[in-house]
Parts: sequence; C-alpha cells; structure tokens
Amino acid sequence: MIKTPLKSRAKRGLALAHDEFFNDLRKREYNRLDNDGQVYLDYTGGNLYAESQLRHHFELLREHTFGNPHSANPSSKFSTRLIKNARRKIIEFFNADDYYCVFTANASAALKIVGESYPFERGGRFLLFSDNHNSVNGIREYCNSAGGFHEYVPMNFNDLSVSKEVLLDKLNDTTGENKLFAFPAQSNMSGVKHDLNWIKEAKERGWDVLLDAAAFVPTSSLDLSVYTPDFVSISFYKIFGYPTGLGCLLVRKSAFYKLQKKWFAGGTVSLASAKASYHFLTENHERFEDGTVSYLDIPALSIGLDYINSIGMGRINERVGSLIDYLYNRLEGLTHSNGEKQLTVLGNRNQGNTGGTMIMSFINPNGSKIRFEKIDSLAKEKGISTRSGCFCNPGLDETNNCLTTSELTAYFTSRTRGDYWDMIDFLQKMRGATRVSVGLATNKRDLDEFVNFVKSLQNRTIL
Repeated sequence: MIKTPLKSRAKRGLALAHDEFFNDLRKREYNRLDNDGQVYLDYTGGNLYAESQLRHHFELLREHTFGNPHSANPSSKFSTRLIKNARRKIIEFFNADDYYCVFTANASAALKIVGESYPFERGGRFLLFSDNHNSVNGIREYCNSAGGFHEYVPMNFNDLSVSKEVLLDKLNDTTGENKLFAFPAQSNMSGVKHDLNWIKEAKERGWDVLLDAAAFVPTSSLDLSVYTPDFVSISFYKIFGYPTGLGCLLVRKSAFYKLQKKWFAGGTVSLASAKASYHFLTENHERFEDGTVSYLDIPALSIGLDYINSIGMGRINERVGSLIDYLYNRLEGLTHSNGEKQLTVLGNRNQGNTGGTMIMSFINPNGSKIRFEKIDSLAKEKGISTRSGCFCNPGLDETNNCLTTSELTAYFTSRTRGDYWDMIDFLQKMRGATRVSVGLATNKRDLDEFVNFVKSLQNRTIL
C-alpha cells in the first residue's frame, strides 16, 4: 500500500510566500496586467510570458540567420546547434538522461504519438484514470480499433483522488501482453496531484506507464531519474507562456522500440526508396519528429527554461501553494444572509497535495447551483479571467455532477450527434464548474478582486 503524507494547507494562515520577490517580478515582467486592468486567473489554461523572454528571443532572431536544420549549410548548422541546445536543456530540466526528447506541436500531439504507435493489437490493454484530459481519453480509440480493450479507474467523489485498493486490484490483473497505464501527475481540472509512486507500482506489475505532466510541471519539479514513466507529455507554454505551439514527448530509451511507428515522413528516416518499398527509420528522437521542426521557436524554449531556473521551481511551488491557500481561506466562509454557502469548492482542499488550481460551483440563496456560464459572464464584466466548463476532463466532471453510466449511455445511444446544451436538456442535470488558477504573476490584489467579485453576488438569485 502506498502512503502519501498529507498536511493541511488550509490551516497554515494567510501569508504569501516570497511576496516581495514576486511583487517585484510582476512589476518588471508582467506590468501589462496592471496597465490593462487585467485580473488573470487562468494559469492552468495558459501561463503568461515574461517581457524578458520576448526581448531575448527577438534579439536572437534579429541578429542571426536561421536555416532549415535538415541541411549542412551554415544557417542550417546554426539552427541545428540551437535546437540541440534546447533539447539538452529540457533533458537537464527534468533530469532525464535516460530519455529521448521528441519535439511536438503540444502535449496533445505528444499523446497522439503514443496512442497511434503503442502495440494494442492482440488483446492489448489501456488502463486510465477517470481524471484525465481528453487527449489521454482519446487514446482509447486507438486501443479499441486495434483489438485491445480499455478500462477506467473511478475517482473518489469526496476528494477527487483514486482509491488505492481499486487501482491496485486493476494493476494486479496480468491479462494481456502489452499493457499501458495512463494518469495525470496533476489534474488539469481539480489540481489534485496524483501519487507518482504509482509509476513504480505499475511497472513492477508489467505495465508501461504514460504520465501526462502538462498541468504538473509549471509549478512542481519532475525528476525523471527518480520517477521513471515510459512516456511523458509536456506543454511548454503551460510552463512559461511563450512560445505556444510547442511541446514534447519524453520517451524512456528502454521503451523506445515499444512504439511502432506506422508511417514515415520527411526527417524521420535514414533511408527510403520509391522504386523499392523499403525504408529505415532513424534510431533516435527524429523518428517521431515528422517534417521540419519549429526551428525559429525552439530556441525560445532555452530562454524560457533559463527564466524559470532563475526563479527556482521550489520558490514557484511555495508561492503558488500560499496563493491558493490564501484564496481558499478567503472563500470558504462566504455565505448568503440566510447562512447558505455562496460556493462549494470541489475536492478536498485540506489534503495538501493540490497545485494552484481550484474548481468551484456557485450557489444561490435557495441552495440551487448557478450555471457556470453565468458566473463566467459576470466575471468578464469585472475584467476577471477565469475558466469555466468541463475543461476537456469529462470523467471528473461526471464525478462532480453525479452523472451515472446508464444516464450517459442512454444519451449517447439515442442520437448520432449532440452538444453540451443538448445533453443538459436530455439529462436535466447541470454540468461544468468554474476554475480559478494562480501562477507566477498572481498577487494578493488579484485574489482580493476575485473575492470581492464573489461577495458582490451575496443574496442574489442568478438564473
């Protein structure tokens, strides 16, 4: 049995960690927030870039000539050198010497590589948490179409964690030769950090492990010399905001040949023939980098990683933890005049293993839920950027809103197409929530503005 130490963050008080440092950082790197009157609370949706990142990258582009790296000319060699440097920095950042770094368009593209290349044929298995982004959920379609089968591990309603007994029971099932287990290091919806020791537990039982780290690595260190999943998906704008359109798949070298690429493209082969139907795939990361990589933007990854390292992931983690604690303590006691709570924070905030993300449902004085799109609209009027909906995480949303398998099956089997509103009308149950997330540039005033917004809804019935 895995034991995860828990500590009650919600009772630690309202002090903000490293307040002077981060207030100064905001003035230097993110002053556009105050100039624009923006209250930005959607860091899980997308981090913000620092001004210095843009300045350094644009200077690099202005001062040098970049060529397509698939050549040996001087401009090509310059691009190749900077790409190699960025790849090396990524490996160092995650302490991932035993991994290949495959550049992708985003974390979803990284996950697609695993889905389309994993050998699910002949009864392969795919086990995944209900708390997964749709880009992980979609891998089940590759599994099913190849003749394998998939299974979900449900989440506990009270704290949105996984039952250790249930998961161990499923991991102990030895059926199937090729077995892939996927889970998020941190939920993109609730912020719950799932125990990374599940990687070791699964691998010891013969499972390959896919870790979706996109929501985890912006505020937490991931040491891949300690935790050794076979495949890891990363999105760089989630970490430092710029550039968008770049992620990576980290593939453990011992698992590299487990992925069976079913086609080839420019840059992925060492040799190919048109007259004779043969080709040789490259024997490293290039095998999965189809076509020309984003050679103008990849050097900006080195700049972004240097920026994060200059701050320190430990300091970022402490800051984000203190911000979310402060917000929780300001919100948890808010009520209407009749004593009805104004909102419900979903999941257990007291367990101390959540990142800088909080999801909540707003409540009318009569106890009914307020539709999330109404809260979103009212927040926009105040210049507050939150996020609302299901966050591409249907499993956790279905858990939060108590939707049953039979209800969902009845809906999907009764039509060939549908959308959110159609489902709501059919089920007569609400879906979705409001998500607030904090990050590098968040300050106390941002959180106070959001709390004041919530207070402005006291005693109002919003239909």
